[in-house]
Amino acid sequence: MASGAGWAALLAAVSFGSGALAAQGPAAAAGDSTIAAARARIVDSMAKAGVPGVSITVLRDGRRVWSEGLGFADLEQRVRVTPLTRFRIGSVSKSLTAAALGLLVQAGRLDLDAPVQRYVPGFPVKRWPVTARQLGGHTAGIRHYRGDEFLSMRRYATVEDGLAIFRGDPLEFEPGTRYLYSSYGWNLLSAVIEGASGEPYLDFMRTKVLLPLGLRQIVPDQPDSIIAFRARWYTGARDSLANAPYVDQSYKWAGGGFLSTTEDLAAFGQAMLAGTLLEPGTFALLTTSQRTRDGKETGYGIGWAVSRDSAGRRRISHSGGSTGGTAYLILYPDEGLVLAMLANSDRPFIGIARSIAESFAAAPVPAAAR
Repeated sequence: MASGAGWAALLAAVSFGSGALAAQGPAAAAGDSTIAAARARIVDSMAKAGVPGVSITVLRDGRRVWSEGLGFADLEQRVRVTPLTRFRIGSVSKSLTAAALGLLVQAGRLDLDAPVQRYVPGFPVKRWPVTARQLGGHTAGIRHYRGDEFLSMRRYATVEDGLAIFRGDPLEFEPGTRYLYSSYGWNLLSAVIEGASGEPYLDFMRTKVLLPLGLRQIVPDQPDSIIAFRARWYTGARDSLANAPYVDQSYKWAGGGFLSTTEDLAAFGQAMLAGTLLEPGTFALLTTSQRTRDGKETGYGIGWAVSRDSAGRRRISHSGGSTGGTAYLILYPDEGLVLAMLANSDRPFIGIARSIAESFAAAPVPAAAR
């Protein structure tokens, strides 16, 4: 872990600033004022927070209007971020998994309101029944991480093996009565997908979701594989920057285990808006807020948060936090806007993605997107 002085020296050594943060990829409409203002804001935030690298892609009406890499994918080797750099996407993986659930619902192979034991017979029956719909909306009562579980280094050979972490725990509450964000609920959903499809979860994701959309840069974060353009991961603030600890994501592929470029992640978002993979009614199902039993909206559908921005525009999104990574995927369906933003740091600065997306939603459609 670097001291304040050590971090300052590192900044000087790598010219971390306007030079190092210059764009490392094509940027359509580079003179556009909205892009220029957003770029300046990202650069400023990176420097203040000590974030090594960021990638961003913005689509408007299916056309790419901005794609850049900023900063470093690997500080030690002085490797710059480009639009090809793959980052951890954390919980944005849930949005990918939601597409798999949608396909199975469309095919009549998954009943969202059936007890999960229909698809995962080995999962223990709890005090109350638990359904896939409740798991997908974080109302099932399955617990979230505890202690250092987020930093797991254990290798799990199968999805069902990973359920051992929480399978014996009681529910936190009666399903449907509360909202409690739970990545473990999505681990269980990956087992549901296996039971409904008859295929291993990762195989189903690759052959039924990713490859049909041409998304070859979205892959599981396998620690023992050679993955081209995979970034290195960093933790800590500007004056305490360190390499993030080793983790193995095999216990949570569905809830937080994928890598992606921003271009492929944005393309996934565009495919959802365009109905390329899912029927409009299915995507509407995934992006309609669920309600607790007392009628209160949760602000979350199945794999997507649903909200309105400061101007009242409809926004569909998911954020992601992982060991050494942060992520945001934001869709404005009525404006035809998709923004994907990824970083190789666990600093929460990437929340600025929401306001940057809002600025694009408010801006006139650029010529590149017409």
